[in-house]
Amino acid sequence: MKIVFFGSSSFAVDSLRALIDRHEIAAVFTQPDRRKGRHLHLAKTVVKLFAEHNNIVVSQSENINDEDAIVMLKKFQADIFVVVSFGQKLSREVLDIPRLYCINVHASLLPSYRGAAPINHAIVNGDKTTGVSIIKMNEFMDGGDIILRKSIETKDDDSIVLTERLGKLGAQGLLEALDLIEKDKVEFIKQDQSQVTQASKLKKLDGSINWQDSAESLHNRVRGLLPWPCAYTYYKGKFLKVLKSKVVECPQERRRDLRLGEVLLICKQKGIIIACGRGELIIERVQPEGKREMDAYAFALGHHVATGECFG
Repeated sequence: MKIVFFGSSSFAVDSLRALIDRHEIAAVFTQPDRRKGRHLHLAKTVVKLFAEHNNIVVSQSENINDEDAIVMLKKFQADIFVVVSFGQKLSREVLDIPRLYCINVHASLLPSYRGAAPINHAIVNGDKTTGVSIIKMNEFMDGGDIILRKSIETKDDDSIVLTERLGKLGAQGLLEALDLIEKDKVEFIKQDQSQVTQASKLKKLDGSINWQDSAESLHNRVRGLLPWPCAYTYYKGKFLKVLKSKVVECPQERRRDLRLGEVLLICKQKGIIIACGRGELIIERVQPEGKREMDAYAFALGHHVATGECFG
């Protein structure tokens, strides 16, 4: 089939890679180059880099729904539009352009986690299973009929690793969905509106650690908020990102005067054990304000962290 592909993030690259050997890619649409880094150099999206490397026509627009973009899209006379982590909402007019329809690869088992950050929210909420959904798009965000879904266990993955796994799963599901479409064997499934949950765009405040929470909940937050905004706390008034952690089994009875966020133990080559609302958390990697990331044990030595002190 002749396809126009819309994508911007690393999650989308696996799907585009899978398509180029099986279908005709008329063009790739991606977000405009943005200024990034300390020196604010213009940076291309990873999808643009991949497309250029494979000699695919690339187009960028601040608004995919404006008149110029619509005129261009119509010229491709595509059978189908494939949208994967694009970053812009398609209008009804754009959705009606391809000969068949538009499909989307979404990183959740819809109707759960509609929105911008489904992988992060699934991990933060402690879900043991997640997956991808391939849907026929409509004008409602992630609200279209389901073509197929594929699930996997989250294991103890952080959001970076799980994004990589789901990217590959999404690419596999996309090829299966296109095969069903070509053979006219799709059985569309309406989403159950009573089961809809949202995965809103992440904010910096989402990373704030509250030591009243359980160790398991905090570990999920650490895993789920990489690479941004990251879980964070404060040590002696200075901002500290927590990048890696582990829940510690603590069968021993706690001291009655234990304070939340208190440093219980500094373990050589392992990290810093902290008291939580329920259970204990060992911090394994951190990034101090304005510095590079490091092992938590090295941080403890360098900053003379002592048992009995409190984080946060």
